[in-house]
Parts: sequence; structure tokens; C-alpha cells
Amino acid sequence: MRKNRGRRFDDEPKLNVKKVIATIVALLVIIMVISSIIMAINKGNTIPEIPKPIKYFSAYTNSKWTVINSKGEQLTNVLSDEMIIVPNNEKNVFIVSYDVNYADGSYKTKAVNDKNETLFSNYSNVSAIINYNNLNDVWYDTEVLKFEKDGKYGLIDYTGKEVLSPEYDEITGLTGIEKTLLIKKGETYGLYNSVSKSKFLDTQFAEIQAFGKTYNDGYIVKNSEGKYGLVSSEGTTVLESIYDKIYKVYGSEKYVVEEGLKTKLIDKSGNTILDSGFDEITEINGDTLVVKNAGKYGVITITGDVLIDPAFDTLKNCFGDYYIASTAGNYGILDLSKNIQLEFKYKDIEYRNDITSLICQNDDYTTDVYTRNLQLVFTGTISKVDSQNGYIRARIGNEYKYYNLQYQEISSKEALKGNTLFLIKENGKYGYENADGQKIVNCIYDDATEQNEFGFCAVNKGGKWGVLQENGSVLMEPSISLDNNIIIDFIGKWHLSENTELSTYVQ
Repeated sequence: MRKNRGRRFDDEPKLNVKKVIATIVALLVIIMVISSIIMAINKGNTIPEIPKPIKYFSAYTNSKWTVINSKGEQLTNVLSDEMIIVPNNEKNVFIVSYDVNYADGSYKTKAVNDKNETLFSNYSNVSAIINYNNLNDVWYDTEVLKFEKDGKYGLIDYTGKEVLSPEYDEITGLTGIEKTLLIKKGETYGLYNSVSKSKFLDTQFAEIQAFGKTYNDGYIVKNSEGKYGLVSSEGTTVLESIYDKIYKVYGSEKYVVEEGLKTKLIDKSGNTILDSGFDEITEINGDTLVVKNAGKYGVITITGDVLIDPAFDTLKNCFGDYYIASTAGNYGILDLSKNIQLEFKYKDIEYRNDITSLICQNDDYTTDVYTRNLQLVFTGTISKVDSQNGYIRARIGNEYKYYNLQYQEISSKEALKGNTLFLIKENGKYGYENADGQKIVNCIYDDATEQNEFGFCAVNKGGKWGVLQENGSVLMEPSISLDNNIIIDFIGKWHLSENTELSTYVQ
């Protein structure tokens, strides 16, 4: 026998009993799972579905604010004279105001759960961080909550963990920008990212504003000397703070700035590209610029060559060499060769990048929808775009039709894969069928909606609205007039209020 040989090199390998036993147990578990599935199928049973996560919504009834869940159940423990805020509808965390003094406008806030138990009680005045977009739609930061200590503010996450110490005089949402918070200390401002839970810009600026429509576009900053610069979404310097103004116009690493009384186009190193031939630059598209001269819009190159004379009331690039233009209140499409690609006959034209389509509004409030190659897809109204599930819903005449994102027409069953009921129409009346095409609800309604994500269908008879449940049974007979509602939607017997900005449900 050889000497000095480790155990793993023994001439006669030994059986690893523990591994053998573990392997046998694993095989037995697999066999048991397969057997249980086969037995369930043989017995005509189905494998239990994973329950849908519960969501929560602010609601109002009987002169009280409350909360409902996505089953349509009211959380009767949670009641208030003041509006209850649900900052993240996937979290069992609600913000309630109390000790309200209407004379001086003072109040306190706290976080509670569905049992009305106070959460995060070691923090004072826990509140949601509100934000708005340019349409005044309201939303709240879904990642963090604000709290107060000794007159200063900090942040906690939804588990109650402190993520920003209470040393700031103000913490607010940066208007129109999600996940970005404006933090103020004394008279200077910085920025905090609520997703990464990090301060990425110190409180050193006299003013901060969004450069574009999302946090990825960066931020315009103003220093204590009143000069403007530009920082990225990571907080790195893009343009030094040396300019009298930075316009919210950008593209291809080019920027429009003002120095003294001179407006000019510069590159990322601050070098001047163009400083004449325009009153304003309103768009940068590669090496072409949309400019304004004497109140009219046209297109020039970055070397100053005129491509489209400034003769239009509005002008903006939609894609490639195509531009949306208007004159005398009518909109059309032309290219850089001045060829008219779509007749100037529309009341408005919008390019939607999410569905790569031109949405052209007609006089009768219908829309002509064109693809990027200017092929007319349909005339109607787009009622919903679901990029996540890959479909577009359009109302064409009195019918709803579905398309995938390539504008191939698909069935409602292909689009609404999670639904149990699907809208059908016979002889001008609406009903529902299941995924197998079996009629579940007779076509007796004057109007109806597709089943929403919570399983409820809104149905109309004689001008009144009611609700069907997930299996098609009547939850509430048509009995409510919703003539002033832009959107008809029910969660249980609760319907979306007329003020859709707040996503509040009422009875």
C-alpha cells in the first residue's frame, strides 16, 4: 500500500451514505408531487391557483374617508374625516391625518394598517410624499415615507427602516419626475433617489429643476452665484454652472444655453456649434434643429443651412425625417424635402413612441391611427394601451377591437389572458362568454366594460350602471347614474369617482 495518500485517493472509494439518502429522499418527493398531480387530474380537480395579491384604494362613503381592498371589501376599522392616503396600493400602509386645526391649517399624520394599528410609532408625523404631472394628476412616492423629528425631516422605507436621517428642512417630490426627491437644508437643495435609497446630489444648489420628462434626462442646477449647469441622473456634472440659462432642449449631446444676451448651441465640452440664424432652438435631432424665427417654425442644420423655411405655427419631429407641422389650425406631416406625407386636415397629431404610431385627431373627435410607414390602421379611438401585455384596445364605431403592438388584429381572449369573462355583442346588446366561448351572461345590457384586473365587470341598462362578479353573477343591479364619469370602473360596489386624478372610489 502506498503511503501518504489522502482519504479521497483511497484505492477502494467509500460510499457517501448521506448523499445516497438525500438523493433517494429527493426522488421520493418528486414522485409524490407527480403522483398528486396525476391523482388530482384523474379526480377532475384543478391545481389551486396562486391568489392575486391584494391591493388597496382610498374610498369615501357616508361622509367618511376609508380604504377598500381589491375584493371590494371596506376596511371598516379605517375611518377618518380627512382623506386617507394610500401611497402604495400594494402595501398595507395608509396615511391618516388627525388633530386637524382648520383655523391655522395645522395637523398631524400617522401610518396605520388595515386593523387601524399605528405603524412606525417610533417616528413622528409619518406622511406620504406627493407629486404631480403637467396634467395635475396626483401620485405618491411608492418607495419611501417622510417623518419628522425636532422640526427636521427624514425618510423611512415601508418596513420602517430609516433610510435618510432627519436633518432636512424640506423633502418633496421633484415635480413631474418619479422616484426623485428634492431635499432642502437651509437655503440649498440636493436630490435623493427613492429606489436606490441614496442621496446622489448634495444640498449645495440654490435651485434644481428637471431637465426632461424622466429622471434619466438629468437636472438643471443653479449655484449661489445665479449661474446654471447640468448634472446627470447619477449626479455627475454634464455642463459646468457658468451659464445664464439652460433651455430644456437637448439631443445628440448638444445643448442650448444662454450666455449674456446670446443664445447658442454647444456641445458637451462647452464649445459653440451655432449662435446665429435663429431666435430660438426648440428641438435637436442629430444634425438638424427645429428653430423659431419671427414667431414661425422651420428646420435648419447645425451649420445654419435652411431645410424647411420658418413658415409653420408649430413644428416638431416625430421620427426620422418626418415632422408634425401646423398652419391655420390644421395639422399634417411633411419631410425634410418639404414633401407633404399626410394632408394638413387634422385638428391635432401626436406621435406615440410606446406604440410607434401617429394619432391624428379628426373634427368628429375620432382619430386616424397610422403606423411609422404611414399606413392607416383604423379610424376610431384608442381606449387603452397595455405595453406590458402587448395589446392595444380601440373603439371603432360601436365595437371594440384589439391589436398587438404590431397592429395585427387579435381577439380579446388573446389580449386579456388573465380574464375569466370576455365581452360579446349580439343584436346591439352586450353580454359575456368564458375562454371556451360558452355564453355566461346573456346579451341584455345596453353598454358594458371588459372585466377589470380585479374580476369585476361594469354593465349598463337604461342609463344606469351595475356590477357583475368574476363568475358572471350580479353583484349589483344597474342602479347608479355615472353620466359625469370619464372612466367607468368598479371594485365591488364601489365606483371610481368623477375626479380621476385621485383614484378614489365612492359609493
